[in-house]
Amino acid sequence: GEDITINLRTIRSLPLQLHGKNPPDHLAVRGEVYMRLGEFHALNRRMTERGLDAFANPRNAAAGSLRQLDSQITASRPLVVTCYEVMATVGPRPESHWDELEALTQWGLPVPALRRRCETIEQVLEFHRATEQQRDNLAYEIDGVVVKVNRGDWQARLGMKSRSPRWAIAFKFPPRKEITEVQDIAISVGRTGTLTPLALLKPVEVGGVTISRATLHNADEVARKDIRVGDTVRVERAGDVIPAIAERIPLPNETRLAPFQMPKACPICGSAVAREGAYYYCTGQASCPAQLKGAIEHFASKAALNIEGLGKKTVAQLVDRGLVKDLSDLYRLDREQLLQLEGFAERSSTLLLDAIAQSKTMPLDRFLMGLGIRQVGQHIAKVLAREFGSLEALMSADQDRLQRIREIGPEISASLFSYFQESSNRRVIDQLQKLGLSIQSRPRPSSPTDLPLSGRSFVFTGGLTRLTRNEAASLVERLGGTVSSSVSRKTTYVVVGDEPGSKRDQALKLGVQVLNEEEFERLMNRSGNT
Repeated sequence: GEDITINLRTIRSLPLQLHGKNPPDHLAVRGEVYMRLGEFHALNRRMTERGLDAFANPRNAAAGSLRQLDSQITASRPLVVTCYEVMATVGPRPESHWDELEALTQWGLPVPALRRRCETIEQVLEFHRATEQQRDNLAYEIDGVVVKVNRGDWQARLGMKSRSPRWAIAFKFPPRKEITEVQDIAISVGRTGTLTPLALLKPVEVGGVTISRATLHNADEVARKDIRVGDTVRVERAGDVIPAIAERIPLPNETRLAPFQMPKACPICGSAVAREGAYYYCTGQASCPAQLKGAIEHFASKAALNIEGLGKKTVAQLVDRGLVKDLSDLYRLDREQLLQLEGFAERSSTLLLDAIAQSKTMPLDRFLMGLGIRQVGQHIAKVLAREFGSLEALMSADQDRLQRIREIGPEISASLFSYFQESSNRRVIDQLQKLGLSIQSRPRPSSPTDLPLSGRSFVFTGGLTRLTRNEAASLVERLGGTVSSSVSRKTTYVVVGDEPGSKRDQALKLGVQVLNEEEFERLMNRSGNT
């Protein structure tokens, strides 16, 4: 749902105007932005030299580059675009998909060079095999081919599903797998204190990427797969992206080490470890450097306070040097302190200090998101901001008050109440405000009748054709309604799109009114005109 038009205009392979004979006055196309492997590796080298975090893979690099708030940063990244579908055009459109691609080429738009028009399924299978064989020689990563119905009239008859056309199917390649050895099992400590076992592997190249570690998720997963130090394993990149251990490979006459056991003390700070279900947690909280680093990274993330330049390596240096002991210390940093850090000079120090200063004015929901309270993500943060309007009102709420809010159950209310009762958390929030952080309160309607949909709750299921789910939810919220992820007797409407799930059946059982997309639009139009 993000508008990235300005950033797209910086991509050199995308012309700013159509070429050729008689290009259409209006043209809407669908395409993909990617990064070539060689340019991806060069970008990562430059990032590392500047003390910034390297990207995990080309897909993350392309997405992160395209979503930049500063289009100059996007322009500096080696992005490439390819177009693969005409969505709308003025005048007669080509009769087949193949002809669409040919027309796009004539108009100056880049299209996939690796394509073939097939007459039979056998030809499709042959193209799939041939493409898989040459994938390692391509300049970019692929994980399969897309098979499409060519005739435009047949495409129209087949129509769309909620997220994709019925006339196209992704024909994936099997995940690339290699055999290697588990050299050790380490423990990673996350920002909420979760202890995650990581398999440290003898480095092996899988699909052009060197894999040296893979997550084992939790203790139950380690036990289920029976992974031990010294084991021979088959490793893959799930979805051609995420390293994972597919299986252990038993060897004849092997002598195995003892089964892996989770530690009783945090390997970072030595605090006691507590277990909740399949997960283990460090109880050290902010006194644990690993949790502190994770908390700062989360606080500075794009979804929270969006402090550009405060990456993993910079955060690690700030914590390890004792310059930042809690979130409020970020707003005490000065130029001299930053110049002590590896990779920082006058300009980079100025840019980071400016970014920190710009984050001092922040909407309540993004601040709540940045605090990293367990079980409070973007959606719940918005629910809380809408319900309480100010941070002070939320901090003074008891558990009974919290649980009366739709979508706030016992676990979330307990987490919130516990967080704000903790004196160290309240002290940090107080320090942040004294240092100039302005948390913008969200004005609430003075009475339920101030907005036309006040008091009404909506649940969406299935795909909408005219709006994205986020756009529909934002429309409801602007008119005073609330959006929930689950159906209950308190739900006012369930809006049903293409291929609805079980929520439609739940609504019918509970007697909740069901709206199709047209009925929902009529309701929005009436409410918007009142």
